[in-house]
Amino acid sequence: MAKLEYDKTGRLLFTKEMKDEYTILLPMMAPIHFNILRNVFTHYGYKTVLLDTKGPEIAQVGLKYVHNDTCYPALLVIGQFIHALQSGKYDTNKVALMITQTGGGCRASNYIHLLRKALVKAGFERVPVISLNLSGLESNPGFSITLPMLRRFAAGLIYGDELMLLRNQIQPYEQGIGETQRLVEKWISALSEQFAKGKGFTAKEIDKNMDEIARSFTEIKIKKIPKVKVGVVGEIYVKYAALGNNDLEAFLAQQGCEVNLPGIMGFMLFKVDNRLEDIKLYGGSSIKYSVVNALMQYFTKLEASLIENVKKYGFLAPSSYAHTKSLVDGVIGYGSKMGEGWLLTAEMLELTEAGYGNIVCTQPFGCLPNHINGKGMIRRIKSVDSRANIVAIDYDPGAPRVNQENRIKLMLAVARENLDNDLKSEKSGEASSAKNKVKEAATA
Repeated sequence: MAKLEYDKTGRLLFTKEMKDEYTILLPMMAPIHFNILRNVFTHYGYKTVLLDTKGPEIAQVGLKYVHNDTCYPALLVIGQFIHALQSGKYDTNKVALMITQTGGGCRASNYIHLLRKALVKAGFERVPVISLNLSGLESNPGFSITLPMLRRFAAGLIYGDELMLLRNQIQPYEQGIGETQRLVEKWISALSEQFAKGKGFTAKEIDKNMDEIARSFTEIKIKKIPKVKVGVVGEIYVKYAALGNNDLEAFLAQQGCEVNLPGIMGFMLFKVDNRLEDIKLYGGSSIKYSVVNALMQYFTKLEASLIENVKKYGFLAPSSYAHTKSLVDGVIGYGSKMGEGWLLTAEMLELTEAGYGNIVCTQPFGCLPNHINGKGMIRRIKSVDSRANIVAIDYDPGAPRVNQENRIKLMLAVARENLDNDLKSEKSGEASSAKNKVKEAATA
């Protein structure tokens, strides 16, 4: 068994010996993306397990070891980790945990410290926690992020974004039930196999794969019928994680909606862009600026490839990050960048512009950045684009699911009424046009 080592602050380290012996548990957020991304760790010799456990018991475990005023995503992630450690499935002397750490003003930067306190309280103080960050906040002898690893992560994100986008546009209209999901799983398997062989992450390979992915979705037979189109925005965890939003996507599908979830690459561009702005405003080395700028350009190229390949096969492509950013010019300041910041406002404007103006704004109860940039901007967004029909939903251990779903149903009732009116106007316009053509023919 690997010897336990600690740094000067008393933090338990993840050592090189642990890399060979330990299994790293990863929290689940976006299933498509994370099932692809975990293969990056596998390629570099790390043994990982994605935790897909759900149910009210996760929150109850979290409440037992974390204060109930803590950010809801932290409570769920910590609850999911400790629930897994208590399950008996893993040798707790040979298991580690991994969690992201942004380093920004959001409470997410402190999840890792809350997790370590909870582990001690639960009797798992010998379990090391790895910080996944690009800010140099913490380091471990047995884990490091390299440039080749970053390139693979970026490829995984853009593949995940495309698969999620195409699934959401096809699945509500598929004639063969389950065909879309089977295709998604087929591509996850194919991309995982490529990653395992050290392939699928160069610019040429990414463009080729994305072209083939988009083409493959055109082969699914669909029947287009009018549906309410719903956009989902919010704090990144409750926006994507079924555990965090009470399976919101499945609920909206049951209500007969087509869902649009903005991709994760937009959030990554937002974070990198903020670093560039910080260097411009507050100073920093020219070398750091060059590195961050190169990363920005690389992400932008990947985004452009997705947009081009999706459009090529007739699907609705997302807006570019530059366009999304331009939508909030004069609406909210670019200095509002804690958490999801101004991007949250921008995504609501982008979704409304694209025809998904019926929006569920998901936010953890008490999340100040989201309440300001999400709920707090609803009236301003409606003044900019009257098509916006937004409901803000707070997620919290004490928030009854039925209340959340009833509020969403009220928003959908307005959306259906608007859709019916649009269809009637369209039919009326077609009838009027047909009458005019008959009159013109009679006159001639």
